[in-house]
Amino acid sequence: MFDLTFTVDAQDTTTPLTLAIDQMVIAGWTGRDPVARDKHIAELQEMGIAPPASTPIYYRASARRLTQEDSIECTGDDSSGEVEFVLIGWQGRIFVGCGSDHTDRKVEAYNVTVSKQMCDKPIASTLWELEDVIGHWDKMILRSYATIKGERVLYQEGTLDAMLPVSDLIARGFEGGKFPDGCAMFGGTFAAKGGIRPAERFDFELEDPVLKRTIRHGYDVATLPVRG
Repeated sequence: MFDLTFTVDAQDTTTPLTLAIDQMVIAGWTGRDPVARDKHIAELQEMGIAPPASTPIYYRASARRLTQEDSIECTGDDSSGEVEFVLIGWQGRIFVGCGSDHTDRKVEAYNVTVSKQMCDKPIASTLWELEDVIGHWDKMILRSYATIKGERVLYQEGTLDAMLPVSDLIARGFEGGKFPDGCAMFGGTFAAKGGIRPAERFDFELEDPVLKRTIRHGYDVATLPVRG
């Protein structure tokens, strides 16, 4: 277990909140539309990554991989980011944030679970109360930008109506359908525009067009050399 400090944005006020995180779950293949879901599966199959055993599927990774830093280090140049909404449980409440499931694609080709453990998972420092946004959940927008060879390009974009509802994700992934305190869960992603590829910087955001606010974060990717 370790602590992360966030700012809870409640529209008319902001409040600092330190949360104890003791588990991280990465939900995969969470698309509501089977056509879009299968497109992402095909995208990864082109890279030699086997299709999932079930959809959705819930991978576990060390909670300490979560980071709010603005840079991460990865071994080799085979990793890339994915924008996702993040749910965090605390004292029976659920908060919504935004993060990047940064993943080593070379490792993913032979073991997805291990690949989820290979890279840090950047997360923005702002959270919203789930109850404040659940009424217009499907209208919210996930978006990411990748800086590749100095050029910043739109990498992913989509509305949450393409994802399974929060209630379904929780019901399928947790005993008794109850989201546990201290759990941070990444909720799935969209296909990359132009295909999955590495970048020297990754920026991501969750936009709420109804309450007119956005959670943002970005990070540089430092590549460590592979020796032998």
